[in-house]
Amino acid sequence: MNQTTIDLRREQQASLARPRYPYSLIARAFFVSMDVLAGKKVTLSKAKLLEMLASVPYREWEIHQYHRLTRRYRDSGWVQRARQIVEWGREAQDNEYWHLLVIQEKMQAEGSKDAWYLTPPIPWLMVGTYVILARLLAFFSLRGAFTFNGQFEDHAEHEYARLVEEHPEWETELVNSPVVAEYTTAATWADVFRRIGLDERDHRNRSFLYAGKPEAVVAYEGMPE
Repeated sequence: MNQTTIDLRREQQASLARPRYPYSLIARAFFVSMDVLAGKKVTLSKAKLLEMLASVPYREWEIHQYHRLTRRYRDSGWVQRARQIVEWGREAQDNEYWHLLVIQEKMQAEGSKDAWYLTPPIPWLMVGTYVILARLLAFFSLRGAFTFNGQFEDHAEHEYARLVEEHPEWETELVNSPVVAEYTTAATWADVFRRIGLDERDHRNRSFLYAGKPEAVVAYEGMPE
């Protein structure tokens, strides 16, 4: 992760200025269901719910690819691509989990509690539903699964850009957390959440590349290769 040459504030503003990807009907329905459950306003609790869901498809792709690897291990070209998907999936899962830890650190620093919809079994039901959807998408069309994830990550990127915009006080709130320090060197909470939003753009870009949609990639200075 390149954190020295990226202007996080500029990229957050670019996220706010860029129209959202033209979401599919199923993606729009998914996002509307989240708004019905958690409200349209972006809160830390809603961001936590996003992160609980965000790692699901990466886990499912890893499982899906391993099942297929046992059948197609003789095809070296296919195996190489499958291994790339598995390795990226693991990296993305770890990254999404860091986001969850960082949000928890911020909520503890503020002394805020989880919203009602984060009380079990509600998040388990949400995650379970998404697991089923991710499995079906991967089974019927892996490219379709990547496209849906690209839309999910585009949505997440815009939500984080809004979250920072709605909390100008974070611009001067210094971070004092060893957990956050393991994730990023950003000094303020505003930049920490800008970094999370940019991670989501990276996930978005990679998803669209694997979906065969390079034209959907949003490039920026300092982005991963």
